[in-house]
Amino acid sequence: MLSRFLNTERIAYFTMEIAVAPGIPTYSGGLGILAGDTIRSAADLELPVIAVSLVSRRGYFRQSLSADGRQSEAPDPWDPADSLTRLGAKVVVPIEGREVWVGAWLYTVAGHISGHAPVIFLDTDLPENQSADRELTHQLYGGDTAYRFKQEVVLGIGGLRMLGALGFRIRKYHMNEGHAALLTLELLRRAVVPGEGQRSGESPYDLPELRERCIFTTHTPVVAGHDQFDYDLVERVLGDFVERDTLRQLAGQEHLDMTRLALNLSGYVNGVAKRHAEISRRMYPGYVVRAVTNGVHPHTWVHPAFAALYDRRLPPGWCNEPELLVRADCCLSDDDLWQAHASTKRNLVDKVRELSGMSLDPELPTLGYARRMTAYKRPELLFTDLERLRAIARRHPLQIVLAGKAHPRDEEGKQCIAHLHAALHALAPEIQGVFLPNYDMALAQILIPGVDVWLNTPRRPLEASGTSGMKAALNGVPSLSVLDGWWIEGCVEGVTGWAIGGGPDSAADGDVDSLYDQLEHAVLPLFHGERAAWIHIMKGAISRNGSMFTSHRMMRRYASEAYL
Repeated sequence: MLSRFLNTERIAYFTMEIAVAPGIPTYSGGLGILAGDTIRSAADLELPVIAVSLVSRRGYFRQSLSADGRQSEAPDPWDPADSLTRLGAKVVVPIEGREVWVGAWLYTVAGHISGHAPVIFLDTDLPENQSADRELTHQLYGGDTAYRFKQEVVLGIGGLRMLGALGFRIRKYHMNEGHAALLTLELLRRAVVPGEGQRSGESPYDLPELRERCIFTTHTPVVAGHDQFDYDLVERVLGDFVERDTLRQLAGQEHLDMTRLALNLSGYVNGVAKRHAEISRRMYPGYVVRAVTNGVHPHTWVHPAFAALYDRRLPPGWCNEPELLVRADCCLSDDDLWQAHASTKRNLVDKVRELSGMSLDPELPTLGYARRMTAYKRPELLFTDLERLRAIARRHPLQIVLAGKAHPRDEEGKQCIAHLHAALHALAPEIQGVFLPNYDMALAQILIPGVDVWLNTPRRPLEASGTSGMKAALNGVPSLSVLDGWWIEGCVEGVTGWAIGGGPDSAADGDVDSLYDQLEHAVLPLFHGERAAWIHIMKGAISRNGSMFTSHRMMRRYASEAYL
């Protein structure tokens, strides 16, 4: 089963989380969904990519919500043996002076035509290990800082060693965020040039060759979001794995900064939107940071009703050549498009009734908002002035569907969820609204295409890219969003959707008024009064955004610029 993947050099794509299938909870949100879309497009395009991640046997967490919106968490366990194939190879990594054994599982992503791409899931739950070490690959983003660092040892060092033990020949290593940056230390240990640096004081390592093999994609536009570890912890866990002075030169003097380590040892570095690349260059001056804007996988995120419509009306092959969606303007009739959307909306109405008991009105415009619940995403912005929102709804009725998880240690994010519940309760019955629990990949495939407007309200410039609006666009759902991340590139006012507030460098003070003004004067009157004009915007979302912001376009960029 594995042998068919060993006959060619591959790009190794390292990621802490990855969403390979709805029933495999090895992801927490956008980063993992992006990783899954990456490997799915690699399979479709038959690119020689192999993904490496952690098995996360307890998943991220299952979210439960009390009547007043208080989040509680429970493990989301799964059995890898039900979906994956156990591989025979085992490797060891050094942790606190012990040899910790790492095993592996194989999952094969099948392209929707003929290609395949392997995913290796690393697992320390082996009888050779102590009980604490067996749990290192149990909880995604769980435990304390030491647990997190040990996980990153398993991912970076263990993952690189596992690829060698399995017989893979790796041409380049692509790090999806800094979590995997310790793989560069393993490469560094192998890059010693005999006799070099002993007399001249120069580095004994072949750094140019090492950098040539490493690619780093950064996703976080705030310094606090980048992994940093105290050197006391690093030395306790890794000992003298890499000489102390060298490590500080490469990763920072005060802390081991995983982003700086990856920047210093990668020959190709990119942000995930044009704006994000600019922010990253400001955060880390002196580094060349390119921009490869994220995308989403068409075959995964196009609702079946729209897939059937595209199959009937567009040239064959739109899944592998999503740029063909640019023809939506001329090839899709208004009636066909509206009927396809009615089907997606019925799916959402049924799901809302199943999960909450609430009966939404399929004729009313539905605002959708679903993403990780954290303060900088400003999920409460829509509810800043409830009286004004009620006044708008009296003239232009609407309904609201919300969803999202807060990290278990993000108390501010949990408070956001509780405040949203309170706001929805206060707005009833004038405005129907619901918060759906346990947002995951399967729910996203119903929620995103089933709403009429996709809302996004991050605080600038903290949205690195954002991909949910791209998924919406593939299904003819326009965005109403702050000009940050990908939306700076995707927004054509009144054509693909609408902007909230001013440009990328604008202050946030005017965002609330702008949001309400757009709803009151542009979005809702158009939906209620001018169906043909509304459908024209749906077509604009598909043809101008859906055709462009795909993981196929993204992977073709990586293949032509980074993977050569």
